[in-house]
Amino acid sequence: MGASGHCLCGKVTYELSGEPIATAVCHCSHCQRQSGGAFSVNVIALPDQLTVTGELGTYVETGENDDGEYVHRRFCPSCGSPIVSEMLQAGIVAVKAGTLDDTSHIRPAVEVWCTDRQPWVELAGIPMSMEREG
Repeated sequence: MGASGHCLCGKVTYELSGEPIATAVCHCSHCQRQSGGAFSVNVIALPDQLTVTGELGTYVETGENDDGEYVHRRFCPSCGSPIVSEMLQAGIVAVKAGTLDDTSHIRPAVEVWCTDRQPWVELAGIPMSMEREG
C-alpha cells in the first residue's frame, strides 16, 4: 500500500510503508473519547512500517481491566490531532485513518470492542470480533 498523512496543522507528517495488517473500526470507549466520535478507524501495522516527522505528544493509557496492558496515544501537540496509538505489548500500531492524505482506499475489514458500540451505529458488511465484557 504505502501511504502518507499529516495532522490538521501539518507540523506532524508520516509515511506508512508496505501493506498494513488490517483496517479496523474500534468502538472502545477510549477511542470514542480520543476521537470525539462514535468510533475510530485505524490502519493496523507494525511499528517499523511507520516513520513520523515532527514532534508527537504522548498520553500513556493503562487497560481498563488493570491487566498491565497499555497504549501510547500519540498526537500533535500543536493542533491535538490523534496520529497513532501504539499497542506496545501487542507489537502493533494503529494509525488514525482520518489523518491519511488519501483515504479513498480505506475499507475496514473488522469491527472491534463492539460491546462499547453506540446503539445507533450500524456498519454494513464488516464482521465483528474481539468482543469483551463491558
